[in-house]
Amino acid sequence: MDLAAINEKVIHDFRAGGEIGVRGMHRERMLLLTTIGRASGRPRTAPMMFVRDGDGILVVASANAAPRDPHWVLNVVADPRVHVELPDAEWDGSAAVLDGARREAAWVRVLERAPFFADHQAKVARRLPVVELTPDAG
Repeated sequence: MDLAAINEKVIHDFRAGGEIGVRGMHRERMLLLTTIGRASGRPRTAPMMFVRDGDGILVVASANAAPRDPHWVLNVVADPRVHVELPDAEWDGSAAVLDGARREAAWVRVLERAPFFADHQAKVARRLPVVELTPDAG
């Protein structure tokens, strides 16, 4: 099964409720992030692991230690508006790729809760982007 097919299954299973039928994917630690395609202008949804961080959410653009940034992170650079589906909530918000001291502090918090991301970083030459997802006020 290719990555696109796996992602479609994860998205389907997540939205259906209950267990995710893909090895290593756990509903309570994942979210669905919908971005606007930078070229197509159409909604694009990607499943990913997340870390709660105060009122926001942190996600890492690892793509399972792929050599290039995943499309979704390029989409949020072009348009930060996002829709987030969590196991217990759903909201519209914004995404910000963190840099400098904010990125470093967030990376430490991510590794405290999801240490496997250190292995992902060790496998690639690129610096894995850390993205903060924040719900819209209101």
